[in-house]
Formats: sequence, structure tokens, C-alpha cells
Amino acid sequence: MIFSAGLGTRFKPWTDKHPKAVAPVNGKSLLQRNIEYLQQYGIKDVIVNVHHFADQVIDTIKKNKGWGSNVVISDETNEVLETGGGLLKAKDLFTPGEKFITCNVDILTDLDINKLLAFHEKNKSLISFGVTNRITSRYFLFDENNRLCGWRNTKTGEERIEVPNDVLIQKAYSCVVVFEYAIFKLIPFSGKFSLVDVYLKLAKDHRIFGYDHSGDRFVDVGKPESIEVAESLFS
Repeated sequence: MIFSAGLGTRFKPWTDKHPKAVAPVNGKSLLQRNIEYLQQYGIKDVIVNVHHFADQVIDTIKKNKGWGSNVVISDETNEVLETGGGLLKAKDLFTPGEKFITCNVDILTDLDINKLLAFHEKNKSLISFGVTNRITSRYFLFDENNRLCGWRNTKTGEERIEVPNDVLIQKAYSCVVVFEYAIFKLIPFSGKFSLVDVYLKLAKDHRIFGYDHSGDRFVDVGKPESIEVAESLFS
């Protein structure tokens, strides 16, 4: 699933008239780039959620025949549900019992999904997601075995520790995630909510791990000026 429903408020003025998903990077939209990224690992069945200028996203997918993938739309035009709510709404579009991957349309990376999957299997995780040692303001906190323990906002000083540990290592979230299908029985929220809240709520009783892929290419295309960075890294 590619999360594509956000309002893109940091990406104005583009998002005053367009969804961020169709913003071009070297002639290819962010959505196309993420679909082609998943294709490299044999993933061709893709769910795309839509809200902001949903018709533009749907039209682009139809016009390009999904860029060779089977793309199914999860319609959130009535309400922005954030990542957690968006995932839960799309539950019936996933294959029961099969693990799946989510990513964010405004993240470009060359994280090796096969390595992430191997890491997930090795740790017998419920959830595994990419992290790096880059500088940001919000971090997940891990023990020395890469197990999720909490979250920290270095700007506000807010901290949530769900699994107390003497050693807490902060890493930045890459938004590429492997889930076991069992997650749908365990999500304790409804309506609009973030996946961050799901991770933290489940961290104490379930195996949630961060896969460090520091050194890989990674760009958060959150603001217009980040397009230039993205274009320098992704041809």
C-alpha cells in the first residue's frame, strides 16, 4: 500500500491545485516512482489511498495503466484518516493471512526490500520498518537488539517510553514497513489515527523491530525545495 491521501500542507503552492502524489521528480511522479520501486521486488499488486484531489491521482493511474501494476484505489475522499486509519480502512483490499508492505508516496529510497523481509523473518516480527541514523526532530527509540521501545520529539521534548530500557538508541523512520496480516486484529484504534500510535501501543506485547539501512539513498520529499535534492539522487 502506498499512502497517497495526505493534504501536503508543507508542499504548497503545488498542493493548492494538485495532490503531492503527482509531483514530478525528473519527469516521473512520486507515485510512479514508488510503484516502480515496489516492482523491482516483484510487488505488482498495489493499493493507493486517495483524498486530496483524488480525481487527479485516479486519472493519472488510469492514463498510465498503473505503470504495469495492478493498482486498487482505497477512497478516503470523505475524510482524511492518516496512515493508521487509512490502513485499517483498506483492510478488505489485502489478502487475508499474507504479510504486506506499506510506504509513503513522498518518500524516495533505495532500501532493499528483500533485506528488510529477511530481517523481519529472522526476528519473527509483527512489524518491521526501515530506519536510519539521519538527523530529524522525531525519532523512534530502540534497544541494543533493534526492538522498538519508544518515541521522542527533540523539538518539543515529548517522549513516550513503552518498553523501559537502560539503552535507548534513536533512529529516524523511513516509512517502508512490513506487516504481518495479524495486525488487523490488534489495531486498538478507529477513525483517524497514525501508525506511530499503533507501533507504540503494541510495542510492549509484540515484536516490532527497526531495520537500519543507513547509507542507502533516502529523501523525504516533504517540501518544494526537497524536489531538487530528490532530482540529484534519483534520475
